[in-house]
Amino acid sequence: MRSIGETARDSGLGVSALRFYDRAGVLVPAWVDPVSGYRWYEPGQVEEARLLGRLRRAGMPLADIRLVLAGWSGADTELVRTLLEAHLGRLERGLSAAREEFSALRAVLDHRENVMTPLRTAAVRLSLAAPELAAALDTVRFAVSTDRNLPMLGGILFDIEGESLHVVATDRYRMAVARTGVAGHEGDRVQLVVPTPLADAMRALLDGEGAVGLTVDGDRVTLEAGDRQAAGPRLDHDFPDYRRLIPPTAGRRVLVGAAAFRQALRTGPVRSGEDGGQSLSVLAAQDDGTVTLHADADGDPDRVAVNRDFLLDAVDALAAGSDDRLALELVTPTAPITIRRPDDEETFSLLMPVRLDD
Repeated sequence: MRSIGETARDSGLGVSALRFYDRAGVLVPAWVDPVSGYRWYEPGQVEEARLLGRLRRAGMPLADIRLVLAGWSGADTELVRTLLEAHLGRLERGLSAAREEFSALRAVLDHRENVMTPLRTAAVRLSLAAPELAAALDTVRFAVSTDRNLPMLGGILFDIEGESLHVVATDRYRMAVARTGVAGHEGDRVQLVVPTPLADAMRALLDGEGAVGLTVDGDRVTLEAGDRQAAGPRLDHDFPDYRRLIPPTAGRRVLVGAAAFRQALRTGPVRSGEDGGQSLSVLAAQDDGTVTLHADADGDPDRVAVNRDFLLDAVDALAAGSDDRLALELVTPTAPITIRRPDDEETFSLLMPVRLDD
């Protein structure tokens, strides 16, 4: 007999996944200790677990997987072959339908690009407090994308409206937003994406206490700090409408001490992601106003899993400008986690949750 840990190691499925498939009646252990509840598997079930993992990665429904496992070792493989071919047919039809939809969407985008001309405003010149702009850039820098296939996310959005400047960065899995005040702008809303190297060069100039000047003139953006300046072209891409990505509801809100929460994340339980490439923290908001960390979801619908490194990055970035208190907003296991500074609702980070099999 093999323990659940050994079965997980030899099959490539996680321990939590094996527990889930047991509860779902797909891969039931050969014996369960009546006292401890510990699961034990026969050697032949390791091969079944490997087969199960292949079928799940191919997206086969659990109902069909049950039948495949039941008929896999039999002499008559007709049922298994029929189920495999049927699922492959569904995938091919789905891919064909997706190609048609994407082709139609590309046609719509091509039409829009042909009828729309880029909007270029007159030169904009404004003044900002150096410490506030530095803090804003520090708050969002960790979330900038490094994916070369998505160049429009390879920088920081400067969204200037009225007396406010919002700086925004996202790599699809996390988004960070910070706000600072500006002076000297009374025109229409202006948005530009500052490339990461230029944004870093700007940040290097913000080592004083006075005001700095930001100029946007056509495709060129310049930051002046005394007799020093950082200048370069803005990215020739539109940034997605970040306001549509902000969840409309706050969910359950819990206040935590940043230092204590950071320590708990670093020393507390973690779970390996299904691909083995990331460590996950599983969070739950308690009725007494605290946040607890768990090794697994264990069927609890209120537990939310998130990439621990991403969470630590967000906590570090937000805690740098706070009084050590942060607000965590947990909604559902499939909704983004929001982390805010309690004294500044417009400075926050969103983290996409990681789906758990259980």
